[in-house]
Amino acid sequence: MPDVASVLRGEISRLARKETRQLVEPVKKQNAELRRTVSALKKEVATLRHQVGFLQQQEKRRLEEAPAGKPEKAQKAIRFAPRWVKADRERLGLSAKDYGALVGVSALTIYSWEAGKSKPRKEKLAAWAEVRALGKREAKRRLELLQG
Repeated sequence: MPDVASVLRGEISRLARKETRQLVEPVKKQNAELRRTVSALKKEVATLRHQVGFLQQQEKRRLEEAPAGKPEKAQKAIRFAPRWVKADRERLGLSAKDYGALVGVSALTIYSWEAGKSKPRKEKLAAWAEVRALGKREAKRRLELLQG
């Protein structure tokens, strides 16, 4: 005759495994579904990052090509005054370094323009005129694109 304690222990462990299985199965299914969802989201994020990178490159190229693409007559019509450079830089709230990055020159060049020690060449004059037409938000956005 089997020992009652060993039979009871066996029965308890069988029932515990059965209950555990019943509790774990839904969690396993939910876990698998969450893993599929995370995988799909990772793929989507990777695709979106790739697209953002591509668009940033396109915008950066467009910004670099824009000043050179203007006709020569429009470049001759641009007026320049040193005080306008400083006033525009202050209006945008940018440092000379950041303002120079938008125009495509160094900070020292911006200071020279502001002091009236030098004047921009034709291509930089066109770039400066384009930056002058920007608002604060657009200037900051372009600056982020150029630095990023």
